[in-house]
Amino acid sequence: MLTDNAWSYRKTTWRQTCHDLGIGRRFTRPWRPQTNGKVERFHRTMVDEWAYHQPYQSETERQVAFGDWLDWYNFHRPHTGIRGHAPADRVTNLSGSHI
Repeated sequence: MLTDNAWSYRKTTWRQTCHDLGIGRRFTRPWRPQTNGKVERFHRTMVDEWAYHQPYQSETERQVAFGDWLDWYNFHRPHTGIRGHAPADRVTNLSGSHI
């Protein structure tokens, strides 16, 4: 798994979980967001289209809205990087159990 160098990815719990599941860990180079560009872009999209897109009355309301936004993002939102398709259109092993 490729992650940035955030403290949460260096904690013993994360390290042990990866080890237990047989997951190799690699870290991006510090101060090089280009290495992790897709994740950085997703975070920006999340902020623009969900987190601060509209005013929420509470954090709970914002969290509830996240599920709907994530479904729209993955199954309905056209992505220019994949010629207007939604990410789910490009994945061949979906379980079909999404909402």
